[in-house]
Amino acid sequence: MTSARTPGSTAFLFIFLTVLIEMIGIGIILPALPDLIMDVADVKIGDAARIGGLLTFVFALGQFLCAPVVGALSDRFGRRPVLIASLTGYGIDYLVMGFAPLLWILFIGRALSGVFAATVSTAYAYVADISDADERAGRFGKLGAAFGAGFVIGPAIGGFLGAEFGPRAPFFAAGGLALANALFGFFVLPETLKPENRRNFDLKRANPVGGLLSIARNPVILSVLATFFLVQLAWMVLPSTWPYFTTARFNWGPDEIGWSLAYVGVTSIIVQGGLAGPIVKRCGARTAALMGMASAGSALVVYTFAPDWRWVYFGLTVGALGGIVMPSLQSMMSNRTSASEQGELQGAVSSVQAITLIISPLMFTQVFALFAPPEPIFLFLGAPYALATFIFVIGAAAFAIFTRSDGASPPASANLSPQHGAE
Repeated sequence: MTSARTPGSTAFLFIFLTVLIEMIGIGIILPALPDLIMDVADVKIGDAARIGGLLTFVFALGQFLCAPVVGALSDRFGRRPVLIASLTGYGIDYLVMGFAPLLWILFIGRALSGVFAATVSTAYAYVADISDADERAGRFGKLGAAFGAGFVIGPAIGGFLGAEFGPRAPFFAAGGLALANALFGFFVLPETLKPENRRNFDLKRANPVGGLLSIARNPVILSVLATFFLVQLAWMVLPSTWPYFTTARFNWGPDEIGWSLAYVGVTSIIVQGGLAGPIVKRCGARTAALMGMASAGSALVVYTFAPDWRWVYFGLTVGALGGIVMPSLQSMMSNRTSASEQGELQGAVSSVQAITLIISPLMFTQVFALFAPPEPIFLFLGAPYALATFIFVIGAAAFAIFTRSDGASPPASANLSPQHGAE
């Protein structure tokens, strides 16, 4: 069923809810996951943590491998059927995990969750379809705000459901939300990809390597995507090490850690949902990205040397403006990509994000362990943030150098042939 209606505010609401529900789905299961693993695998908390890390790995691997495929399918068959089918699969998968009697079913479920999480790439492609070039950064920012809102809502709901109804309840809630949104989309979501902008599905391009090589034809896109990777990798130091760092450095408990993460979510909503669009329109995507990088890089330095918790909240406040970086970078790339390749681009972006999710927990936690008790090389609890700062500076410097003659991203229509990006 393909709708010919013009997408309006209801369509964007569906896309916003899609991203929000995916983030809620990820966050809602986190508080209950240790108990579920201990129950299913009959292990203690230490082994549960190790298994949880492997579950995160298979989730990221599924997203990395399948995001380009999902993006390419949306370029061939349209955004609507891919979004609704993926959401349906996402919901069913969470229900299966909720009933899982064995550990290997949990692993299959998390891998499939990663596959269906590739829906986000199609959501961003949908927004690119319905937005003018100067609107994209603002709308991408609103989707970023959905991530922030989910980061606040998900763990809170999951903690309550897990405590009141057991560790399986959050999985059922996540599945129910996804299926309800799929039903909502079936009735309200029109198709946005015109038949003349569709392209044949090519397996050589519909994979992480092929997709990246295809969009890398444009040197500006390549440099921006490389920046995206380094900035995202550096910023992933927070979810990778934050609970361990704040516990060891400031003796925080779960409540203090939870409040700090909620603060991150609230500031993300404010910056990405309200400020990103106006800042990019006023300053241009490149300048806005550099402003955000300066803000986020400064915050990483603060975390590295913070003497007490007040400095941490100062860093969280300063770093909040870093929320304009990703919408700006995505706008720059999207504005240089043809209508028939938006899904492929967003699939490649999702693959890059998945790579950072694979690398960062292993890298930053190991660095933390090397410089933290009980047997540190020398005591330096801010070591992972020092490494993240170094990576971030490299990414920001490369971006400033390789895009210095670029300025604000011009409209896609001014640079693109119907089938190819700007050369």
